[in-house]
Amino acid sequence: MASHTEGVHVRPDGQKVFVPLENNPEVFTELIHRLGVSQSLRFHDVYSITDPDLLAFLPRPCHALIFISPGDVYNRVHGRTEPREIIHDGTGDDEPVVWFKQTIGNACGLIALLHAVSNGPAREFIQSGSILDDLLKQGMPLKPDERAKVLYDSVELERAHMASAVRGDSRAPPAEEDPGYHFLAFVKGKDGHLYELEGGFNGPVDLGEVKEGDDCLSERALAQGVRRFVEKAEGNMEFSIIALCEEAVDE
Repeated sequence: MASHTEGVHVRPDGQKVFVPLENNPEVFTELIHRLGVSQSLRFHDVYSITDPDLLAFLPRPCHALIFISPGDVYNRVHGRTEPREIIHDGTGDDEPVVWFKQTIGNACGLIALLHAVSNGPAREFIQSGSILDDLLKQGMPLKPDERAKVLYDSVELERAHMASAVRGDSRAPPAEEDPGYHFLAFVKGKDGHLYELEGGFNGPVDLGEVKEGDDCLSERALAQGVRRFVEKAEGNMEFSIIALCEEAVDE
């Protein structure tokens, strides 16, 4: 499908490529609201996963974490093939989590954002009739490849992404530039397990059970999820973490 949205690049092989999202909670928050998520959900920077005083500043509950990892840290945890051995072919209510295969270039941040707001309690904050609500209604009954095509062909999603991608504190790189980072979403599934989701995998990665009532900033969820990457950073401080939190607002 040809794109007419300004800034979207098409590679010689025909693949559509977006300008990547800035690693910025304000940009991510703006985009989920464009897509139709309630103002009660917002992304926040996570400055520490060990300091209780800094964690206390974050609104709770936290429904998802997005970990932005440089490639070397990612490879120390996963190697180059481990997650891709997981094969997923689920649809609809049979899935403990909603997973999207990434077929749009440089859309790692967008796919992580969609994983964060489409799973667990966060999904209840998607407004009826919104762009995201319509995409989920179309995509949920479909197999991964067909579900990915729903995202790929959505002009509304493309426009919303691009409108947010050109905002932020730093220069938006051109669509054809590879940012070189992995965006991983950590969410709770309907089965009470923590999942690691990335569109470049072949499916969700089950990280094990977490306690009922635990959110994604609980000690168990952190230990099973993002802390594995932080411990492998070996001094590389280029990673960042943002949290999708619920807070009381007047809408």
